Amino acid sequence: MSSTAALRAHLLAAGLAGVVATSREESLRRYRLFAARDPRVLIGLDPERCWGQRELLALMADKCGVSADPGCVSGHDVIDPERTLAALDAFADRLASVAERGGRVLLGTGHPHRLLGFYAALADALSTAGCDVLSPAQGHCVDITTRFGLRTHRLAYVRGVAVVREAGAERAGCATGVHSHSPLPVRAALAAAAEDGGRLPELVIGDHGWVCGAGQLGFEAIGLADADDPAPFVGEAEGTVSVVVPLDDAVRSAHYEPLTRYVLNRACLSE
Repeated sequence: MSSTAALRAHLLAAGLAGVVATSREESLRRYRLFAARDPRVLIGLDPERCWGQRELLALMADKCGVSADPGCVSGHDVIDPERTLAALDAFADRLASVAERGGRVLLGTGHPHRLLGFYAALADALSTAGCDVLSPAQGHCVDITTRFGLRTHRLAYVRGVAVVREAGAERAGCATGVHSHSPLPVRAALAAAAEDGGRLPELVIGDHGWVCGAGQLGFEAIGLADADDPAPFVGEAEGTVSVVVPLDDAVRSAHYEPLTRYVLNRACLSE
């Protein structure tokens, strides 16, 4: 079995693509919020166009493979594994390009409990290839609005990947980080990088606000996104984001390991 065929089978078996855990109701709710330009769903993107709900649904059907039928309003959403595979190939091509020139990279995630291992493996491989893996604004405080109100978070780096932790978490035994869609951490990181002699990244790798926030500021950005996160795909459609890989971003962390191997092999970054 070819590596592509094996990965396709894994995507379906692990629920990364095919029928995913993301509910149709939640996807449609977030498309409505995006159409209304709710900042919680824009996650740092300032779309050039006015995207209505039907346009968003058509876009997500094209980019992810979700049903384009507006009458389909319940059940589980679907991600086409062929679209995931094609996007992984494009993602790997961007990694290969930055590695070839030994460029500066910044990695960050709003899904540390699920995706940290995926990004950390990329950070390690890129560093080994001669890239400068940046860690600007280490320890910087960022106030982020959550469902519990405004909370102070601290920017931290774990294995070369930026995450945010609630202030004080370090003293409590320190969790890996918290789930966040906010673009504020990447803005803080990029501002600090600019102040540090202009050592800005040539490529930002991440998800949620990391990819949208960086792309909106003019940095090349690539990342992962679920079927209920329209912002990265709108950014890709408008040219603000370079590559977005459609997949379920909340399955067990071990299920992303085959994707890591596939991407690093494609980018010629495996040991």
